[in-house]
Amino acid sequence: MNRDRRPAASPDKDGFLYEPVERFGESMTSPKPWNKAALAGVELLNGRMAMLGFAAAIVGELLTGKGMVGQLAAMLHWYLG
Repeated sequence: MNRDRRPAASPDKDGFLYEPVERFGESMTSPKPWNKAALAGVELLNGRMAMLGFAAAIVGELLTGKGMVGQLAAMLHWYLG
């Protein structure tokens, strides 16, 4: 397979054209592969930040007794009221 050209999209049973599935680390817009080490580092950071945000939501719920939506409503009520 030529690395300079991506495979053509093929219609599914409904006739809709989907983009072909790419392998991890390959770009569909450039013939050059992605920097897999940098991509892995970014995904690791994203996962850690998601865990931190989830833990902050749980701590906020324990402190206020309200869920995430209740906390948001209380903040908006305080800010606008």
